[in-house]
Amino acid sequence: MSGEPLADGATDEQLLARIAARDATALSVLFRRRQSDVYRVAMLMTGSPAAAEDVTQDVFLAVMHDASQFESGRASVRAWLCGIARNHARRRLERDRRMRPLPDQSEPLPAEAVIQADPLREISNAEQIERLRRAVLTLPVRYREAVVLCDLQELSYADAATALECSIGTVRSRLHRGRQLLTAKMHAHDGAAAVAAAKRISRCLA
Repeated sequence: MSGEPLADGATDEQLLARIAARDATALSVLFRRRQSDVYRVAMLMTGSPAAAEDVTQDVFLAVMHDASQFESGRASVRAWLCGIARNHARRRLERDRRMRPLPDQSEPLPAEAVIQADPLREISNAEQIERLRRAVLTLPVRYREAVVLCDLQELSYADAATALECSIGTVRSRLHRGRQLLTAKMHAHDGAAAVAAAKRISRCLA
């Protein structure tokens, strides 16, 4: 473990270097800083809060042991972590083949769901977030992970290619197809969603 104090403004790469030297404080700082990114990828890939929590723990255990394997300049630390999360999420999905493809209605929404002051707008936004989350979970994994990393995590094509261990061209192709499938799935439910939303709004106004 390094004896030098850890600077509050340490970069992700500096933290990884300290973690590789067995600095537990650096691991704690990186966890606090990047845990939400890792959890979000795992949640969007698996659709299960419990699985996402397990994957997040597995990712940072891997970081603790493999920090020295990070290649500076090849991709950002965030992209590297998302790549590890994607691999662990894939393994979780393969191991739990009998897991429901869609989460139960009672499962909580991801943390990024924003509470609105306007109750009608809150209903609308919550429904849209839930519909999107469910639609993403129905995509084949190779398209799902491209959409999650590029559109929802906003990684660059280069960073996503590193995380997915493929070429930038493959990322673009999978993302294009994933967006087409996602758009079709969302539009297919527009009619039913509109009717359901109208009923809910009517009850709120009654």
